[in-house]
Amino acid sequence: MKNQGMHRRKRVFVVTGGGTGGHIYPALAIARGLQERFPGSTIHYVGGKRGLENTIVPREGLPLTTVHCRGLERSLSLSNLAAIGDTARGLAQSYRLLRRLGADAVIGTGGFVAFPVVMAATLAGIPALIHEQNAFPGVTNRLLAPRAASVMLTFPEAEKRLKAKKTVVTGLPIRPDILSAKREEGRRYFGLPERSQVLLAVGGSRGAKRLNEAMVSLARRWAGDPRRQVIHVTGEVNYEETVAQLKAAGINLDKCGNINVMPYLDRMDYGLAACDLCVGRAGAAFISEVTARGLPSILVPYPHAAENHQEANARSLEAVGAARVIMDRELDGQRLSDTVQELLEQPDRIAQMAKAAKGAGRPEALTMILDEISRVVMSRK
Repeated sequence: MKNQGMHRRKRVFVVTGGGTGGHIYPALAIARGLQERFPGSTIHYVGGKRGLENTIVPREGLPLTTVHCRGLERSLSLSNLAAIGDTARGLAQSYRLLRRLGADAVIGTGGFVAFPVVMAATLAGIPALIHEQNAFPGVTNRLLAPRAASVMLTFPEAEKRLKAKKTVVTGLPIRPDILSAKREEGRRYFGLPERSQVLLAVGGSRGAKRLNEAMVSLARRWAGDPRRQVIHVTGEVNYEETVAQLKAAGINLDKCGNINVMPYLDRMDYGLAACDLCVGRAGAAFISEVTARGLPSILVPYPHAAENHQEANARSLEAVGAARVIMDRELDGQRLSDTVQELLEQPDRIAQMAKAAKGAGRPEALTMILDEISRVVMSRK
């Protein structure tokens, strides 16, 4: 009965996370989940003044409030003094906002803005939970972990890098359509032969210049072969350059019939459903989608990711046999082409990798996160 009463009461939740899609999209998934779990409750999103959340969150129809925040540089500088001042200002703004809203809980997913908002919650006596997407936690979550009521993790190995009172491995929340899309739907969407082998290569929203260049060699090897199909998402930054390189390599995209190149794919659910093997960076969101679907992968960690967290993400999948890892500095057309060819010519190996990926996946991540938020809210005296 206590649980039912908690769900009937109209709660107020504050969700925060910003700067990049890797922090924003999990926060939005949690926000949507809270709306379903606690009908009639109010969800407020708090973001930074300059983050990508200013574009993305309003499209989702959530109330957005922005506060001051700024990241510290890794060396002593005048800009660090300004960053400390900005963050202190954001802390005061967040404290006043949380008290005014009467927040029942605050959930942070990382990024500079999460620090003042989650810290303000702990100072105001409001339960605060954080979610860490990566195997190597970011600075914000490392600072907040000791004060949080609960730290939810995507990768178990992140626990040893955090000084947390309580941790729970939940996985990363992903969109329901990623799980529900059927293979035949994906192949129909792209017009792919049912019996062909399909490779999905994803450069990410910011692109992956070296990965896109390596894909040109593979496209040259496969062009015109209907048994092998490529869905290559370059990222908008590198699209024109990649198309020019393919043309220079003698590939006519209009005529070869099996190389599908695009700057952006808004139906990633169909791309993942259609493919037999995928190639991409090792961001937490991509890895979570790949494993939830049980897909073998070749991962090329982004070399400039903070704390080199993408390599840590990739190695965690490599360790269980779900992925092959090629470092960006070691990637070239020959290496990528040979690795793809080697894997696709070993159906048993691909099947083993797919099984390992499925075992590492957490399709129930959002439910587990909502359960943990409910537990924390219920335990509040």
